[in-house]
Amino acid sequence: MTMQFDPKVMMAGATAVPAPTERVSTGLTYRDNLKRGLDVMLVLIATPFVLPLVAVMALLVALDGGSSFYSQDRLGRGGRRFRMWKLRSMVMDADAALGGHLARDPDARVEWDRDQKLANDPRITRIGRFIRRTSLDELPQLWNVLTGDMSLVGPRPMLPDQRALYPGHAYDRLRPGLTGAWQVSDRNATTFAARADFDLTYDRALSLLTDISIIVATFGVVLRATGR
Repeated sequence: MTMQFDPKVMMAGATAVPAPTERVSTGLTYRDNLKRGLDVMLVLIATPFVLPLVAVMALLVALDGGSSFYSQDRLGRGGRRFRMWKLRSMVMDADAALGGHLARDPDARVEWDRDQKLANDPRITRIGRFIRRTSLDELPQLWNVLTGDMSLVGPRPMLPDQRALYPGHAYDRLRPGLTGAWQVSDRNATTFAARADFDLTYDRALSLLTDISIIVATFGVVLRATGR
């Protein structure tokens, strides 16, 4: 069974939840206290299993040419910048290559401006295509979760120059996530601006049950290899 995270459906179950600006602290809460503890605990449990896999994937990426890892500035909670880590899935100097490709292909320019991604990105390497489809390229972000820059579940990490394209402020209230409601539902089929609906709904419905549901759904996404 495929789990769906439609913002309208999630919102229906979250209408009684007050907006974040109205939230009053009443002591220990999942959002403010327990969520971070769960992140750290699950990362530490997963580390012995994940590290060997990352090492193998890093070797394959290196054999494909260039460095194994890639880091980039992303926006965290409250707009704070941090360095996000991934296994490199694109050619070296990918940003420069993107500019040239968009200049030559008007249709690609329209797609990029609308979605902030390309369905058929020519910069992706052979091994990169595999690790992106299986989401293995995201595993180094467990380090970002451990350091507190990210959470296991949250909005898709945003580039600084994408902030002006994002309608709303839900992203600023949350740690970006290794996975999230948008990632497990329409990760390849929505515009960039539509992510704000998922983030707002997740912000209002945030709970232990919501996070567990999204984590479980993530395994289905990985097994179906639907990432890009």
